[in-house]
Amino acid sequence: MNIDWNHFTPWSSLAGGALIGLAAALFLLLNGRIAGISGVLGGLLKPVGGDIAWRAAFVLGLVGAPLVYGLFAGLPVLQIDADYAALIAAGLLVGVGTRYGSGCTSGHGVCGVARLSPRSLVATACFMAAGFASVFVIRHLLKI
Repeated sequence: MNIDWNHFTPWSSLAGGALIGLAAALFLLLNGRIAGISGVLGGLLKPVGGDIAWRAAFVLGLVGAPLVYGLFAGLPVLQIDADYAALIAAGLLVGVGTRYGSGCTSGHGVCGVARLSPRSLVATACFMAAGFASVFVIRHLLKI
């Protein structure tokens, strides 16, 4: 394994993680809700009266924040080394996993682990292990 020291950004990464944690904590304290993206978005797909505005604002913020950031700083160049079929398959697998796991990485990994939720600790361990195994198989066994 080689580290690209020119693009190694531990302080920016730490600041970003701290901001995500702070935002999730404030969201829970001020609204009594978990900042799990799949749950927020799922609530928009099956709307309940009086529950749509905050969900729409949350999703709009997720989409709008990088756009506003892009007005003041350069956005990184995206490079995706996969074809559309692989991206679609990956997206579907993630979607199925979030349904079976009753949440996503933000709900379980950020919010649930911070609350020491046993279900979230197990879910996070499982999706991290699946990610490690996938990378190992794809990079080292299949050599893709």
